[in-house]
Amino acid sequence: MGPGLPVCAQGQDERLKLFPATLFGRAAAILLSIFLLAQGAAMFAVWKTVVVPLTENSADALAAHMVLAAQTWVELPPETREDYEIELFLQHNLELGKVDKPLAKRVKPSRFGDLLEYYLARRTGQDIHLKQGPDPAWTWAEINLAGNLLRLGFVRDRYELDAPWEAGAVFLSGALLTLLAALLLARHTSIRLRQLSMSAQEVGQGRLPERLPETGADELKALTTAFNRMADEVQVLLENRTVLLSGISHDLRTPITRMKLALAMLDDADPKMVRRMEGDLAEMNRLISSMLDFARSLQGEAPSDVELNAVLAELAAASSDPDRVRFPSGAACRRRLSVGALKRIVGNLLENALRYGEGQAVDLELKCDARGVRIGVLDRGPGIPEADLETVFQPFHRLENSRSRETGGSGLGLAVVRQLAAAHGWQVALQAREGGGLCAEVVIPIAG
Repeated sequence: MGPGLPVCAQGQDERLKLFPATLFGRAAAILLSIFLLAQGAAMFAVWKTVVVPLTENSADALAAHMVLAAQTWVELPPETREDYEIELFLQHNLELGKVDKPLAKRVKPSRFGDLLEYYLARRTGQDIHLKQGPDPAWTWAEINLAGNLLRLGFVRDRYELDAPWEAGAVFLSGALLTLLAALLLARHTSIRLRQLSMSAQEVGQGRLPERLPETGADELKALTTAFNRMADEVQVLLENRTVLLSGISHDLRTPITRMKLALAMLDDADPKMVRRMEGDLAEMNRLISSMLDFARSLQGEAPSDVELNAVLAELAAASSDPDRVRFPSGAACRRRLSVGALKRIVGNLLENALRYGEGQAVDLELKCDARGVRIGVLDRGPGIPEADLETVFQPFHRLENSRSRETGGSGLGLAVVRQLAAAHGWQVALQAREGGGLCAEVVIPIAG
């Protein structure tokens, strides 16, 4: 198995998530999509209803002016034509003159140029193309009238309508500011919800989180107030449960002890019956011990810096059958966690593996990487049916095979393991081991 993979993994599929997982990410994606669609629709509407009609009107008006100027020049007496050309340039910024041969170079295609060629051709009945002269600022059109080749020129920037980029920029800036304001509101809401989520996790782990500030909008304030009240009530219920379990377990041991003493003082009783009763009392005592462990597992423990290889090696050496436990110590793996809880969890899983492993070796594995820690306990026993891999974590649940009361199980061991792991934000899972047997895995995230 490569580094970073779960110790019990058969294989994992990584799927690309195209849609953000967080509330803020989704809100940002939705708002951005709506913003782009709205901006696109608005710009398209402005282009179709404002820019295109203005461009068409400008090209049509310029074509009409150019044709009228050419027709006027033809109708004027030759001696007045020069004065008319000067007046046309000064008042309308148009140049007009008679030429002998046409220009060769055509201007680059554009929306305004195509429209102007179309309107000139429609008004003159000629195939007219815009030409480029020596001065790149001027654009020329050549018209044949009354046997004269007339060349008319205009400054393109004076007549061609530019797209209203300034107005579009102002409109875009306003819409962008609106989007940023909406994102800030969504960010603020997502932060509050994240705080609620983290506090809910602490409540689920049996801890009382810091009270959240009951401020903000009415809906968030009401939600925070209800959550704080719920957290207080849950904490009281957990404390009452712990006290109740501890009290009942402690009080039950007194009559059991008296019954043991009474059995020991019987002289003429059937020895076989006495042994059976002593066995029942011993089993009751084991159940009470398990219930006390279950109650203690609900109480917190201060974390400390530990070297996990040393902890697991100590557990393997202190197990009921250390010769069967295989633990290849690897690279150093230091973490800050509750070592007592870790020993109880892994020790319970290890003893289960030794008890039900049918005398075969039990593998203890440790994987330590940037994402967290994974500890695996793998045996070659009969395993657990897939349908029971989760139900075995329920208190007093037993299987109808070798994992039963006759082999020493009380039905509380795995329940204690799951409860204790959850109280520290860890995860415990069981799955079938490839080749037969069972793999129990403890996952400790990097935050733990």
